[in-house]
Amino acid sequence: MPSSPPPWEFHLPLAPADLLRSGGPAQYVVQEVLSPAQLAGQLAEFRGAFQVQGPLAILQHFDTLYSLLHHFRSINAALKEDALELMVKVVSRHSSDLSSILDNLDLNPSDRTTHLNALKMNCYVLTHLVEAFEIDSCKSGLAGLDPNGKSKKNRTTGSGFCWEEERQPLIHLLTQLLQLNLRRLWCGLVVEEEFISLVTGSCYRILEKPSISHQKHRAMREAVMHLLAVALTHYDHMLSATLKITQMVQHFEHVAPVFAGAVSLWATEYGMKSMVGELLREIGQKCPQDLTRDASGVKGYAAFLTELAEQIPAIVLSNMSVLLHHLDGESYVMRNAILTAMAEMLLQVLSGDQLEEAARGARDQFLDTLQAHLCDVSGFVRSRVLQLFTRIVQQKALPLARFQAVVSLAVGRLQDRSVTVVKNAIQLLAAFLSNNPFSCKLSCTDLAEPLKKETQKLQELRDKHTATTAALITPEEEWEAMQPELRATIHQLLHPLQGEEEEETLEVEETALNTAERIIQLLRKLNYKHAVRLTEMAVCHFHGMEPFTNSLGLEGDKETMILGILRTLYIDSNLENNIQQPLHSSGDEDPVIEEQPPSELVKQEMLVQYLQDAHSFSMKITEALSMVSRMMYESSISVVQEAIEFFVTVLQFGVPQALHGVQRMLPLIWSKEPGIRETVLSAYRRLYLSPSGDSERARAESLVQSLSLLMVDASLGTIQCLEEIISEFVQKDEIKPPVVHLLWEQFTEKSQCSVLERCAAVMLLGMMARGKPEIVGSNLDVLVMTALDEKVIEDYRLAQEVCSAISKLASSNKPAEGKNHAPFRLPQTHQLFRHLSEAVTTGFVQPSTLWIPFMESAITLIYQLAEGPEEICAQILQCCSQQALERVQEPQGVETEPGTSPSSIPGGANTLPTFLLTHLLSLVGNVALQQVVHLERAVSAELRRRRVLGEEQEAKKHVNSTKEQSAKSIENETTMEEDLGLVGASADDTEAELIRNICDTELLDGKQLLSAFIPLVLKICNNPGLYNDPALSAAAALALGKLCMVSAEFCDSHLRLLFTMMEKSTLPGVRSNLMIAAGDLAIRFPNLVEPWTPHLYARLRDPCPGVRQTAGLVMTHLILKDMVKVKGQVSEMAALLIDPEEEIVGLARNFFSELSNKDNAIYNLLPDIISRLSDPDCGVEEESFRTIMRQLFSYITKDKQTEGLVEKLCQRFRTARTERQYRDLSHCLTLLPLSERGLRKMQDNFDCFADKLHDLAVYNCFLAALGRLHRSVTRPETKALIEEMEQKFHACHNHGMDSTEVLKEPQCQEGGKTPLPEPGKKRQIAGSCRRPMSIANRDADSSFITPQGRVSRRCRGAALRHSSRKPAITFSSDEENSPEDELCAELTEDETPSKVTPISRASACRAL
Repeated sequence: MPSSPPPWEFHLPLAPADLLRSGGPAQYVVQEVLSPAQLAGQLAEFRGAFQVQGPLAILQHFDTLYSLLHHFRSINAALKEDALELMVKVVSRHSSDLSSILDNLDLNPSDRTTHLNALKMNCYVLTHLVEAFEIDSCKSGLAGLDPNGKSKKNRTTGSGFCWEEERQPLIHLLTQLLQLNLRRLWCGLVVEEEFISLVTGSCYRILEKPSISHQKHRAMREAVMHLLAVALTHYDHMLSATLKITQMVQHFEHVAPVFAGAVSLWATEYGMKSMVGELLREIGQKCPQDLTRDASGVKGYAAFLTELAEQIPAIVLSNMSVLLHHLDGESYVMRNAILTAMAEMLLQVLSGDQLEEAARGARDQFLDTLQAHLCDVSGFVRSRVLQLFTRIVQQKALPLARFQAVVSLAVGRLQDRSVTVVKNAIQLLAAFLSNNPFSCKLSCTDLAEPLKKETQKLQELRDKHTATTAALITPEEEWEAMQPELRATIHQLLHPLQGEEEEETLEVEETALNTAERIIQLLRKLNYKHAVRLTEMAVCHFHGMEPFTNSLGLEGDKETMILGILRTLYIDSNLENNIQQPLHSSGDEDPVIEEQPPSELVKQEMLVQYLQDAHSFSMKITEALSMVSRMMYESSISVVQEAIEFFVTVLQFGVPQALHGVQRMLPLIWSKEPGIRETVLSAYRRLYLSPSGDSERARAESLVQSLSLLMVDASLGTIQCLEEIISEFVQKDEIKPPVVHLLWEQFTEKSQCSVLERCAAVMLLGMMARGKPEIVGSNLDVLVMTALDEKVIEDYRLAQEVCSAISKLASSNKPAEGKNHAPFRLPQTHQLFRHLSEAVTTGFVQPSTLWIPFMESAITLIYQLAEGPEEICAQILQCCSQQALERVQEPQGVETEPGTSPSSIPGGANTLPTFLLTHLLSLVGNVALQQVVHLERAVSAELRRRRVLGEEQEAKKHVNSTKEQSAKSIENETTMEEDLGLVGASADDTEAELIRNICDTELLDGKQLLSAFIPLVLKICNNPGLYNDPALSAAAALALGKLCMVSAEFCDSHLRLLFTMMEKSTLPGVRSNLMIAAGDLAIRFPNLVEPWTPHLYARLRDPCPGVRQTAGLVMTHLILKDMVKVKGQVSEMAALLIDPEEEIVGLARNFFSELSNKDNAIYNLLPDIISRLSDPDCGVEEESFRTIMRQLFSYITKDKQTEGLVEKLCQRFRTARTERQYRDLSHCLTLLPLSERGLRKMQDNFDCFADKLHDLAVYNCFLAALGRLHRSVTRPETKALIEEMEQKFHACHNHGMDSTEVLKEPQCQEGGKTPLPEPGKKRQIAGSCRRPMSIANRDADSSFITPQGRVSRRCRGAALRHSSRKPAITFSSDEENSPEDELCAELTEDETPSKVTPISRASACRAL
């Protein structure tokens, strides 16, 4: 150890370069920076000096190590590693030496100064080496990334050096050094801050590396935390640490959870709770505006606060007030962090029933804040708060008093614009249900009755308690009540009027106490006069004795004295205690009632409050059901999935309204999104495939009962969806065999069940057969003998479902791809067809409304499974016709042809029941349709199968036969092809042409059976007045439509009749049936039906809601399948968006939603739709127009579409004729998200609408569009353009358009109107507007005139001249006197639209 200290003092520099400059006479300065070549030798000298002098050798060799740090990047790795190893030894040796030196109380100043300089130098070199190695490690880490961004494993040098393994011992060494009592080196004063910052700086440098947050570096993180903890506890490092931590959290996102863990450790293990307050105060002092601009920094602060609140919520709670002002800032990230911290405190600290008053107040304040931010302006905050409330509810930390308020807010968020908010709102409601404290069953109906009963009981208890309370009034209250009358009595007795006589004389008792008791009794009996007299006498008799002393000291005021004595007697507690029992015993009151505690009333109030909360909660959930139900068809997949899960949860809690939602989710099984489909399957799996029960049989019964309930009153669509779900379950073996056995038992009546349950069992078996056909195939005879025997007429519904179940055998036995097997068919002699034929013919003469649906199922099944089904159906037709003829012949025995109408027989003696005609026509129509389907599908497929089979056989012959045989085979094949007419066309086309030829020329030929019924069908359709039975008319209309499906020629010749009936029939059922038939015909014969397209659109304004819904469905399919050209007439579909019926509105929304998926479809149609709907002659009301436009414009999402519409709408102002159209067009502009390019379009077309700005509504709409754009743009030139446009609008609105300055046109048109476009650009076609239904159908007897097809200008005048000579066509209801020609509903030939030029083209080109 040197005898004298060095003549200088080492000052820790702010920057390394400061050591090269002298800062004072006694300050150490580096004399020479050595070159890299000299470093190795000088380092060896330092090592030798260290061995001799120990750690103080640094005093002579500091320049060497400084030079090494200066050239660190350029020297080799071995020299760096040697220097680090040497400095570790030096600092370790120095630390061990200091431990004994600092314990020496006689440490002289020279030794203290020497060791202080050496300590500073050694720590300076070591910490800078640590930082240098850390920087090199970061650079090598970035260089070690492969092109895919994946980090390679850490590589060690040739000597085995790995920095990540070396730095942890270094941190432990520095920690050990700081744990010494280093203050003695500073003369017992505070250690200089620069030294502590030097040591801790290495820690912060290590924490800056992103990989420090990895799990493998956990030990390193803990070492750094402990070093910083020593600096905090021993060296007052809090202020510096606070600033450094907040700075690093702001700039390095990965350190937020690291420092949160460190602060938690310091607060809990080292008692540094004040550190939390300092950090929160530092973050709280950040400017909210700066946080808004610093996105990365605010994320770090938010992560730090969230982690800290999660780990030490109680400590954060005490310092929370410094952060609350950030809830009013613009940064939603910071608001989310503070709200999350509040939630953590609510969950971990402020939960439970045993909270103190202050804690309860903090809890309520936090909950109020969370509830307020459910309406935050940011969707991210609203979503986060909903998530927090979900956690709070799931952990049962929400007070019961808050349930209703939070549930109401969650229900309100279901209408939020943000998809994420809606999804989280649904999750919160589901959490409320799963964790509700009320009941496992939350039916409003079940809760209403107990609530009413218990409320009535509570009222009775309250009435009883009120009476009891009135009987037990306190003495003070009684005295206040009697005092006015008592005072008047005293005054009257002390100041008597003349003439009043004295009453009976009273005598005082022997003692003052007895006298007082008597006075009180007189007061209770309301005998005030005697009480006053007795008191006056007692005062004189017992003068100075209690209680008749003059305590008030008012000798002169006798009235006040007596009143005071009476009050004392009546109220005084000591006296009451003495006389209370005698008074009660002498009265008529019941002492038991007085002593009865009100516990029963309190319990009843609690019960009623509980039931009220449960009922209100159930009502809110029910309210949410309808809202969530509509969300199941939203575009967001996540919202749909949450809605499905919500309904599953609600149904499990017994809310009856949830069943509607469960049924409503069924169509989602057809969704193209696999996630939605799987969610639906999972929902029904949870609801129905996990039944409760002790045995397998009990679980099967429960499952069957649940599925059967879904069948009750289920629509055809619902049944099809259920079939898809159940078949999926069967294919995955999720439905066990006991369920199938139980269904067979119910069907065969081996198990007791109702008729509906038996029918449901057959339906379920049919659904399962789709997944596993053997379920029905192995029991076919059981089905036939049980349901299709002679008792079939007793239950046609069961027989119909049996036919549907058996039909699954046909649909499931289709040949697989690449296989050429014969289709599954049963022989004609099979008992199935014999029973079906007998059931149909037997029920034909029975007036049952269920026979027609059964017949349709039976005929369909025959065509699906029978060999030669046309022969079986022909026999059925002949048998039924014969039965009908026998009914006609019964009165007179006169033979008639099958086509003769019984009602047309002269004299009317021969009659036929209407239901027989209805049955016959239904049978004919269904056989005709099924025959076409059979030819198009089964026969065509069989021809193709046989052709492919023949080609395969021929190919084998070519391989195995000789060339001669091959040539002969080819010659025979050619001959066969010539015979079949296959020459010159492909085989597939020829087969299709063959089928079409059979349908067009043979099926309805006069030699065929079906042709015999055509005159009957036409006669009934042509005479609606004579045949006016609704069921018969509907059957005839359907039969006509089905016969038209057979032949193109027949269809072409009878389309006039079909559309006439569809327009003019007074029966909604007929119009609906014919609309469906017309839709099928449009697909089968599109060219024939195209001229009649306007009549299809006309049904969309039918007065009957059912017809409008049917028309909407038909037009939706036709338009989306491109079977109908979509033009301006689609505005009729748009009008359905304001239909009074909710189902029709939903149908229209679904149509436009699907149409929007087609490229630019709605964009192209919008201008025509706007013009048609704003037309005052045939449009809609203004408010309805705006409702429609809001829906349609929501599908315009592309910028180019918006710009194009702005231009088109501006140009439409030129052709607008009325102020209503001006307002409609301007309103549409406000619905578009105007952009800068759209503004340019508006500026270019300013002259189109400038003269319309005088209208206030138009002017306000344009200003609103500009105002919305002005708020969103930031470019100065755009804002200048907006202001310029606003000035133009203002000028035109107030003063009119300046022709020279604004429009730069020669002059305005006469009358101030915008000039019309050139004649070649606008062409108006007279009569192209279709009248509204209310006008067209105003007169039921008016003539029905089919609109003409578009004709040339040359022929238009002739067509108009001839139109006046058309005969009037009417429907007559006169059955007796009207001649047959007046009952005819057919149109003449000249009223038929041209097949070549559709009407829709003429109407589409109408000038707008």
